[in-house]
Amino acid sequence: MGGDHAPEEIVAGAVLAHRDGLGRMILIGDELRIAPLLAQQRASEIEVVHAPASIAMDANPAQAVRGSDDTSLGIGIAMLRDGLADAVVSAGNSGAFLAIAMIRLRTIPGIDRPAIAVVFPGKKGPVILLDAGANVDCKPEWMAQFGLMGAAYAKAVLDIPNPKVGIISVGEERVKGNAQTIEAARCLDAMPLNFIGNIEGKDVLVNVADVCVTDGFVGNVMLKLAEGASSLISDIVITEIKSGGPLTLFGALLMRPALRKVRAKLNYDNYGGAPLLGLRGNCIVAHGRANRQAMRSAIRAAVTEVREDVVGRIAELVAGSETRATREA
Repeated sequence: MGGDHAPEEIVAGAVLAHRDGLGRMILIGDELRIAPLLAQQRASEIEVVHAPASIAMDANPAQAVRGSDDTSLGIGIAMLRDGLADAVVSAGNSGAFLAIAMIRLRTIPGIDRPAIAVVFPGKKGPVILLDAGANVDCKPEWMAQFGLMGAAYAKAVLDIPNPKVGIISVGEERVKGNAQTIEAARCLDAMPLNFIGNIEGKDVLVNVADVCVTDGFVGNVMLKLAEGASSLISDIVITEIKSGGPLTLFGALLMRPALRKVRAKLNYDNYGGAPLLGLRGNCIVAHGRANRQAMRSAIRAAVTEVREDVVGRIAELVAGSETRATREA
């Protein structure tokens, strides 16, 4: 029931994912609003679990937790905890999603805080950035854990055998950065990772690292800036084509296949949701503006996370890092 286009686009996305054969879909929300939408889509086989209440997009996370029992988010996360679902996807209040999941699922042993991991379309392939907004204020050791989780996700989902992990700073030299970044780099050095050190903002989209670590404040600013830049580039290209003469229009016609590929690479709808890593359950945060294609992609991301046992792989890496630390001590 969350998101700018709920429940219509959420339901449509779930129907598309169901028809793609991605698994059994369970829609949680106001049955009186959802059932007619499923009937329009001729998808009566999709199950609906009624949730009489919902969480507003601007609700305070602490308040949302206290009143979450009858909401779609609260019921969905409880089903995940109780083994009645394998993953939860939501385009609703991300702060409430994180808070409820933290309490009802708990974090993987050895992980202090979960992180939102977003996948950027890099020049040579996808790049993971985390944290993208779950933790505005971070401790250095949390950021080192983000590196572990990002590496596990890169191996499991992106099929990168030995992902390069970098920490975003204001310079490549290890002495560059604030106290938090310098200490986080030291912590990452002690992890069983392919840690390459500091990277700068310009390095993120050209695959200098496969996993880019930062705190939730910087990560969220980078995410929103990238979204804005992508929209601006698309608007500029379209405007220039439309305002050009016959030769420009003819050239654009010839370039249409290439332009479609570029648009697909930059289109957020094709990437869908961002995994909330570090929890004892598969949780996917979809964009508040998500349409049906974005929801379809988010559900696909959730299914991949389940099939590749990302939670288990993170737990293995964390256990390995703790064993290594014990031996060195």
